[in-house]
Amino acid sequence: IVSSTDGVGTKIEIANKFNKYDTIGIDLVAMCVNDLIVQGAKPIFFLDYIAVNKLALNKVKKILDGIVHGCKLADCALVGGETAEMPGTYQKNKFDLAGFAVGLVDKKNLLTKNKIKKNNVILAVPSSGLHSNGFSLVRLILKKKRNLHLSSSIKNNLLKPTKIYVKEINKINQKKLINGCANITGGGLLNNIIRIIPKGLFININLSNIKIKPIFKWLKKNKIKDLEMLNTFNCGVGFCLIVDNKNIRNIKKMFSKSYQPYPIGFVSKEKIKIKTYGKLKW
Repeated sequence: IVSSTDGVGTKIEIANKFNKYDTIGIDLVAMCVNDLIVQGAKPIFFLDYIAVNKLALNKVKKILDGIVHGCKLADCALVGGETAEMPGTYQKNKFDLAGFAVGLVDKKNLLTKNKIKKNNVILAVPSSGLHSNGFSLVRLILKKKRNLHLSSSIKNNLLKPTKIYVKEINKINQKKLINGCANITGGGLLNNIIRIIPKGLFININLSNIKIKPIFKWLKKNKIKDLEMLNTFNCGVGFCLIVDNKNIRNIKKMFSKSYQPYPIGFVSKEKIKIKTYGKLKW
């Protein structure tokens, strides 16, 4: 039995700012279930917790509709939850979300660091956009631009829901084609991959291979250094797979055209943890 709990952070404030609540529930499910599948688990059920200043039925219904849709995408059951009115704790129109997911995996199929070997290839699976991390920095940028008009494209991209990778990763796990994988969330691309690398191995990442999405190029224009971008955002890589080279062709068959994995590096034997080369293509 594998479990995960998470929230969507200050992306909630962006939803409030643009008065758009139908996607934030998908983010909530994604943040939990994408953490389960890195261990090889299949999500089986999900619960939510919504805390508000005062219950606004229309807003909460939109949030719950997103959660229901997210559970369908994750192929898991929404078995319950809690909605709490907390005046005095939350300011007017403010709210918070938390989610809890449980999954199952046969012990023999559990993905651990020990399966990762020298010369394994690191595949990047594209993100849908920002997902649900780095929004404190996004909000700071928006605050500086408060007098500027934001295009509808930028607004939509800021609230684009997190990609749920459950169905694709479960198919690949059934065929035992993955040695390790990482959900690229808080800490950005590099820090999340480092976590799963066993002692004595390190990762080589070619930054110039990363396919950067337009929303990150827009953020980069605000004089953010490359290292801060990598440590804060997914920069277009929502999930990483560490695999044997011979399995790449079969793995690609499991993904749609929009989310085709591509190589960004490899695993080698060294005492240090990471080596990057090339430059991000802004």
